[in-house]
Amino acid sequence: MTALLPQPELIDLHPAPADMARLVREGLQRQPRQLPAWFLYDEEGSRLFDAICRQPEYTLTVTETALLEAWAPAIARAMGSGVLVEFGAGSARKVSPLLNALAQPAYVALDISSTHLNQACRDLVQRHPDVPVLGICCDYTSLQRLPDHPLLRDRPRLGFFPGSSLGNFTGPEAVGLLKQFARLLGPGGQLLIGIDQPKSVQRLEAAYNDRAGLSAAFALNLLHRLNRDLGGSFDPASFRYRASWQSEHQRIEMALISDHDQWVNVAGCRWHFEAEEPLITEHSVKYNADAFLALASKAGWAPRHRWSDPAGDLSVHLLEQADLETTEARIHGQG
Repeated sequence: MTALLPQPELIDLHPAPADMARLVREGLQRQPRQLPAWFLYDEEGSRLFDAICRQPEYTLTVTETALLEAWAPAIARAMGSGVLVEFGAGSARKVSPLLNALAQPAYVALDISSTHLNQACRDLVQRHPDVPVLGICCDYTSLQRLPDHPLLRDRPRLGFFPGSSLGNFTGPEAVGLLKQFARLLGPGGQLLIGIDQPKSVQRLEAAYNDRAGLSAAFALNLLHRLNRDLGGSFDPASFRYRASWQSEHQRIEMALISDHDQWVNVAGCRWHFEAEEPLITEHSVKYNADAFLALASKAGWAPRHRWSDPAGDLSVHLLEQADLETTEARIHGQG
């Protein structure tokens, strides 16, 4: 008789529709207009992103996965024991090498798409039946604290943030997010984070504008979500997708461009889009190792180890919490 696998527990802390409407109104009042990147990840958006990660132009996922598989034993030795807390878990496939290497691991997955999170946790239990798994549907950027749950009590918290998702945030926002991680992980928490590094403009633009058209479909799905969840009247056929490298900011900008002068209703308001006006869906900033560590130090994180692929396309950093006051004094030349 086949033993039944344990079922992962799920906690739903997804922002309410009223909060989403407020964020949309705030984002559409900005110049240029931009919405939080997590709006892209409803069920369909999460499915499309998983497909993007399998495209030949998008090498980040395969490079990072290979790096984690090759160095998992060394990473596990450096991190020690504890509960692995993954921010923006998605399909939760990159964590498997770490769960195989860590001693008596437990796993907590944070993600914005409840359907995708539920399936990812179920798949993870299939692969790792002996690992306790908890899923938390939430916007981790604004979460006040992790839930009081047995998996999170009396264990060191080991943060995991792969995929170079830090690049979706501006410099000040990224510092704020790294401080947020420190708060959620608590004193003594560590953070393992993947960072995509600069490379040729041709490779970067191709990675975010794949020939299969999945990146465009991913961005345009945002409009479908706004129509469905917030009563929007967007005509996706009236917008086109653009991904371009901005050298002055060291980032790719992804945007939906209005094809013509038009009015749109969403989140209880009426909005005017001029012809060629962009609605930014997300950014992806690229950092070399020194630039990233300088950013991390502003948030009170100190480097412990770094692993990189042979080509230097991507690096994975293990950080530990430092004394923020001392670190900031050193940055400003006061100590």
